[in-house]
Amino acid sequence: MDAQEIADELGQRGAQELLVTPVAHLAYTVGDGTPRVIPVGFFWTGEQVVIASATSSPKVATLSARPDVAVTIDGDGTAGARALSIRGRASVEIVDGLVEEYVMAARRSMDAETADRFVEQCRKTYVHGMARIAITPSWVRFYDFGAGRLPRFLQELVEAAG
Repeated sequence: MDAQEIADELGQRGAQELLVTPVAHLAYTVGDGTPRVIPVGFFWTGEQVVIASATSSPKVATLSARPDVAVTIDGDGTAGARALSIRGRASVEIVDGLVEEYVMAARRSMDAETADRFVEQCRKTYVHGMARIAITPSWVRFYDFGAGRLPRFLQELVEAAG
């Protein structure tokens, strides 16, 4: 998928709405070859999906060794029958203090006073830094079943059925 196709998918209004929701699901493969799918908080920078984690989290070592991932965002049920699927490669960087996008995501999802308390507690918790996991999309699809943006195979079935 080329950069323009990725931009077109991510530029869809519904995709933009999903990119500001608080939770996504991250899929990756662990060392024994089995898949994992976990819920994660994330922040969309406009170019990357950024996830923050403790440096001791098992996913940090796994993604450093096996960076191919998939992310799906489907909202909280109020978004209708919509989903954003992203494939890409993760890069892992250990940062001092808190991951900037982690703080921005918290401030986006909480009132100012609650976010301040949360960030202060996080500074005490992550004294040894955090892992910044940045996923650069190489493939993206936005599905809106109610509006007819279906996976290709399903669209072909619908068209064939008349």
